[in-house]
Amino acid sequence: MNSYLLFKSLHLIAVISWMAGLLYLPRIFVYHSENENEIIRNVFKTMERKLFYYIMTPAMVLSWLFGLVLIHEIGFDQLANLWLQLKLVLVVFLTVYHFYLGSLLNQFKIDQNKKTSKFYRYINEIPTLLLILIVFIVVFKPI
Repeated sequence: MNSYLLFKSLHLIAVISWMAGLLYLPRIFVYHSENENEIIRNVFKTMERKLFYYIMTPAMVLSWLFGLVLIHEIGFDQLANLWLQLKLVLVVFLTVYHFYLGSLLNQFKIDQNKKTSKFYRYINEIPTLLLILIVFIVVFKPI
């Protein structure tokens, strides 16, 4: 079996899982911030915690791991390519966004959310924009 294709497949699976969480968690925050019922808010807290710690974070770690394995497979000299550098910068932004969502999660956990549902609707677009840029950069390698 071709190890490059194996690691590429595992990388894509991890990225898709990570992106699903990055898109879904802010949406849960929207509904959580709009809800005053304590029982329902506790359900949201459980959903948020499980999504972040059991799905998103392991998927992020695996995305990075398999991505670095892929770079090793093609050769670290490929890091000289501007398209790969740009992709890595955008993935770093996604990672920072991931941890920012984690800090928002902690605010909800202690009932200290100060953001509006509109704010969460807006930040929910960030991973979509980054995903679009990353896909086009990787597919077309324009630079």
